[in-house]
Amino acid sequence: MAITGPIEDQLAIRALHDNYADAVFRRDAADWGALWANDAVWDLAGTTVNGKESIVGLWTGAMSTFAFVGFFYQTGALHIDGNTATGRVYTNETLEDLEGNLRRSIGRYEDTYVKRDGVWLYQSRSFSVLKGYS
Repeated sequence: MAITGPIEDQLAIRALHDNYADAVFRRDAADWGALWANDAVWDLAGTTVNGKESIVGLWTGAMSTFAFVGFFYQTGALHIDGNTATGRVYTNETLEDLEGNLRRSIGRYEDTYVKRDGVWLYQSRSFSVLKGYS
């Protein structure tokens, strides 16, 4: 799948990813949560969570186990069809736990997006680890 669809929507979805990465670095649950549709679904390596409130709760709990999280992404594919879109995003994360142990994770998100009231949001994200390093 290539990157297709109106340029303005492509840019808005890329900004969605930029805001996601920035909120992870800043550990800002409110900003991170604002990127999800209320009825979103997050599959985090086999753990499926439904609804924005539950998704943010899982993320907040997970983030509390790390002293530092660095999150970088690369868009692999994006197909926009009106007010919905699908995409693939590759991630590169550096994680430091509370004991100071470092690990790195290379992953992939398979995404669906929805445009509501002129704003693109995550409708679903399915994450899988492609390679982990200790």
